[in-house]
Amino acid sequence: MQESPATGKVGVKVRTNYSLSVVMPAHNEEVAITETVRQVLDAVTEWVEDFEVIVVNDGSVDRTRALLEAMAAQEPRLRIINHEVNQGYGAALVSGFEAASRDLVFFMDSDGQFDIYDLARFFPLIEEYDAVLGYRLDRQDTWMRKLNAWGWKMLVSFVFKLEVRDVDCAFKLYRARFFREQRLETRGAMINTEILYKFKRAGYTYTQVGVHHLSRRGGKATGAKPSVIVRAFRELFTYARKWRQEEQLARL
Repeated sequence: MQESPATGKVGVKVRTNYSLSVVMPAHNEEVAITETVRQVLDAVTEWVEDFEVIVVNDGSVDRTRALLEAMAAQEPRLRIINHEVNQGYGAALVSGFEAASRDLVFFMDSDGQFDIYDLARFFPLIEEYDAVLGYRLDRQDTWMRKLNAWGWKMLVSFVFKLEVRDVDCAFKLYRARFFREQRLETRGAMINTEILYKFKRAGYTYTQVGVHHLSRRGGKATGAKPSVIVRAFRELFTYARKWRQEEQLARL
């Protein structure tokens, strides 16, 4: 049995025969990045024989890049992708997905708000489903962020007919073939909605599991920035129309 250093909870001990790519977007996470990546490496080593951890540094202007590159020099399983300028959350994920080379793709944020040891419960389920989607238990965010997230979830669930408890939870495990078969088009906060919409459209299966959500160790969340919100709505309306037309053409 394993005890999580983040929560102190004792979890299941598992081994999987699948290889694994871990994708972690990062933007100005110098406070949490070293400890978060180290915990991921330590945990995944216990579960998976063949794995890689891909951290996408999305134009950080603090010490995130330097800290990551120092770790990568000592850890061959750690790969760093650097965006010279900030391109957005979706762009960081897409860069990671395009670089992933293993059987499974798991992604998690780098801000220390998730407990990597929750992933142990996902591996038995990926034997039966094409994806295992985390949803946050007792979400540790301000009431305003939670209200905004609820409104966004209601909107995208209505527009795209998604039945997912926590659309934007950054703790999800997929079979990698999905990312090799599908071309992702959004580059901002719409990325999770696009993934789930195309996942459902392609006929893949998923199940959902509650995961711990922890207080932020440092840095600053950017999801409420006006530019991020405007980009998300612009992508929503643009691609909702585009994908609806694609569905109509497919039925002809």
